[in-house]
Amino acid sequence: MNEQEKKLEKQNLITTCNYLNKKIEEMETSIFQDAEKIKEFRRYAWENKGGMDKQELNAVRTDNEQDAILLLRERDYFKKLLKIKDTPYFASIVVENEQRKKQKIYIGMTYLKDENLDNLIYDWRAPICSIFYDYETGPCSYEAPMGIIKTHLHQKRQYKIESQKLLRIIDSDLNIDDDILQEVLASESSDKMKNIVTTIQQEQNNVIRNTKDKHLIVQGIAGSGKTSVALHRIAFLLYKIKNLTADKVLIFSPNQIFTEYIANVLPELGEENTLQTTFHDYLNKIIKEYKSVESYIDFLNRHYQGKESNIELLKYKQSNQVIKDMEDFVSYLEKNIQFKNDITENKLYFYSKEELNELFHQRYSSVPFFERLDQMATKFSENNYRGSKKRKATYHKLLLEALQFKKDYKQILEMFYRSSFFKGNIIESDILKLRNNKQIAYDDALLLVYLKGQMEGFYYEKYIEQVVIDEAQDYSYLQYLILAKIFKKSSFTILGDTNQNINPFYNYETLEELKKIFPGKYIELTKTYRSSEEIIAYANQILNLHHICAIRKNTEKPVIFRNNKETLKTDIQHLKETYKSLAIITKNEEAAKKLYEELKKNYQLSYLDIHSEDFIKDFVILPSYLAKGLEFDSVIIYQDQENHFTKEEQKLYYVAVTRAQHELYIYE
Repeated sequence: MNEQEKKLEKQNLITTCNYLNKKIEEMETSIFQDAEKIKEFRRYAWENKGGMDKQELNAVRTDNEQDAILLLRERDYFKKLLKIKDTPYFASIVVENEQRKKQKIYIGMTYLKDENLDNLIYDWRAPICSIFYDYETGPCSYEAPMGIIKTHLHQKRQYKIESQKLLRIIDSDLNIDDDILQEVLASESSDKMKNIVTTIQQEQNNVIRNTKDKHLIVQGIAGSGKTSVALHRIAFLLYKIKNLTADKVLIFSPNQIFTEYIANVLPELGEENTLQTTFHDYLNKIIKEYKSVESYIDFLNRHYQGKESNIELLKYKQSNQVIKDMEDFVSYLEKNIQFKNDITENKLYFYSKEELNELFHQRYSSVPFFERLDQMATKFSENNYRGSKKRKATYHKLLLEALQFKKDYKQILEMFYRSSFFKGNIIESDILKLRNNKQIAYDDALLLVYLKGQMEGFYYEKYIEQVVIDEAQDYSYLQYLILAKIFKKSSFTILGDTNQNINPFYNYETLEELKKIFPGKYIELTKTYRSSEEIIAYANQILNLHHICAIRKNTEKPVIFRNNKETLKTDIQHLKETYKSLAIITKNEEAAKKLYEELKKNYQLSYLDIHSEDFIKDFVILPSYLAKGLEFDSVIIYQDQENHFTKEEQKLYYVAVTRAQHELYIYE
């Protein structure tokens, strides 16, 4: 780059920063004044409401609300400008405009316009900015509101700017090993996940900006940035889709630790955090027959700590076959349960059992079993009491009594387990646990929720427009059927890796199977940005994988194997001195607790279990199935005689190995 070009770039940064500083100053004053105006306006409306007619009062309220909405928007934009103050932009592209003239576009976390409403900075989510992520120099195109725009990319440039000072300029191509990316990959991990706006790669961008497909299913290998892509996709959709707000987007996380880990990304991107939940939260919300529901991690613990004896039964309960068997069972009930008695209400209104059976099995046959009773009760009340529903509850009670079939889901699930429809080898003690325990087992909870949905209709979330599911491989097909019913109008983004499936009772050949429930696009992410070449080479051997390639440059630090516990303290000391974060990963919770008790006498470290909500990454110990989605500079995988990974647990072992970024030690 010649001196003249350098000078122009430096001058552009000075001009942009001066305008940005001025804009921030002006907005600070105007926001304060507007807030005071709204307060005054509200005070005036309150003091004078007695002297206003209804129309005047409504006008004041409308103006007041509109002003408040505009003020909130201005405040949101002001916060975004504060975030980009030190680093206004990170890239630029030079493209041809409609007049075939070259136009330079600077790309940042949010937009900035000058007095003439010309863009000094474009938001990274603007349609034209997709060129930066998708193309090398040469012919290119992007999708604008008016259609596909074809143009020519003449230059692609990246900047390193800190405290409004230009430190570096790099003319870049689509080269995946570019300096900026390698610098980011080489940096130490932090306690919270960071945004990847400056280094989004083409395959990731295809997921982030996809708005054509209602549903998106993404298979991404360990370290391919699935979670980051999901969060940047949310930020993009909030920018792109009119009236979509953060409270209409729901993320399903594997656990609370993971939820806390990703909590900073959307705010860094200038967006509010969305609603977040776990599937376990929904089980608790829907199941009222028990005090609590066993967590997914405790369910896994039963197996990985050798406390589960009836493996074949659990495989059947998690299988696709049990779905059909339960549906057949419910269908049998619907066809064969009959009203055994007539009903009379208030000594006036009589319905014969023949009439009731005709309504139940013919007229209302298209709705779920117990919903039929509800609709019949509503109809009887409205017919007999001039459209009023005041006697609906009475009719509902009479119908249940005449049917002689209790709405007791514990009992109905037990009926299913005892029926010829159920193909599992269940023993009496398991049924007694189902009947008498205050907590329901995770495997039973899934079947109970599906049973309830089949018999009374599924709980429906009508306000959620976008659902994002991470670690998708850990959800069974039955869980997806339930979620599709609960969020029947929502769009789904589903991300996972079949190689990281930690559920020993259910496995996908490919996540593409989910297209049967969520017709949409299936995309694969095949590059890993997390681990060194040496770590990835070892991880590939575990599952005999050949297509996975590491983008992080060779570190010349081989995977170290140990068979003597005596070196553990030395290794811990070395890794703690060399890196910011160290994790010791064990097979299960039992092993993690045992080792933690030993190490806490000499070290300050965190212990993570299912109840942990936050942690400091400096030095942690955790079981393998809680490590999903997390990453650490260095990892020690610790196994002993009692708790070691078996051949059947290769995928769990693969999860543990792929948490390491720079160095990996394995105690066998």
